[in-house]
Amino acid sequence: MKISSEIFVYSMSAHNQAAASCQPGETVIFETQDCFSNQIQSEEVLFESTDWDTINPATGPLKVEGAEIGDTLKVEIKKIELNNQGVMVTTSEESYLEEFITESKTKILPIKNNKVIFNDKINFDLKPMIGVIGTSPGEDKKAVSCGTPASHGGNMDTKVIMAGTTLYLPVKVPGAMLAMGDLHAAMGDGEVGVTGVEAAGEVTVKVDLVKNKDLSDPLLETEAAFYTIASGTDVDAAVKKASNNMFRFLKERLDLHNNEISMLMSIICDLQISQVVDPQKTARMRVDKEALKEYDLKY
Repeated sequence: MKISSEIFVYSMSAHNQAAASCQPGETVIFETQDCFSNQIQSEEVLFESTDWDTINPATGPLKVEGAEIGDTLKVEIKKIELNNQGVMVTTSEESYLEEFITESKTKILPIKNNKVIFNDKINFDLKPMIGVIGTSPGEDKKAVSCGTPASHGGNMDTKVIMAGTTLYLPVKVPGAMLAMGDLHAAMGDGEVGVTGVEAAGEVTVKVDLVKNKDLSDPLLETEAAFYTIASGTDVDAAVKKASNNMFRFLKERLDLHNNEISMLMSIICDLQISQVVDPQKTARMRVDKEALKEYDLKY
């Protein structure tokens, strides 16, 4: 099943109508627009000329049959395919580097042979990732713009959300209501210049449920590690939440004293910043599986 990029939302809400539905275990393709709703197709189009209300469309939402409040949605990211060009913008109003940016600029970057072409001297490997992905906040929550990250996911701009990873998301409404968009061809941690290499494309995912297992914030699993992902009003708040969530994750799985877990985290856990330019900031903490192989960590 494929969900067209013409069916999307600009906010994640308990009141959104489902674009499609699937059974647990099904594979679904999400066709996505870029974060500018495909409005920027040339370098003459500047960020100011776009409609801010149409930023970060998220394709969906997808209703997962049988998903109930208190479950976890398991999203295995199978494949991300991008169109043949990406776009970047800089603007003094939004950049983390505003003291150095005096004018807006748009750059179109061709994507060829698994490379992003920055100019005739600089190119880099294509590293497709999902910027916006999440479920609906609860019935008691206000709608959250797709430009904002929170406990339901949203605009986390976390570069490890890519093909080959599994993202776990909380289910706060019946059906979970999964939506996604804002694909990037590449992005550095922090996204300090406002955007990654924004691109339209398609994401293939397998959607499943972990029944009766509540989750407070997104959790990501790769072959080598687990990551707790958290957003907050500032970097300190995001870092604190990601760290506390990792402590709880390990506490449930290791037969160690609290102080030992704290010590262990200082040795084998890496604190990383996902993005600092959205209305809420996002951090993640990584724990290496190999270091704890005797415990065989699982979600």
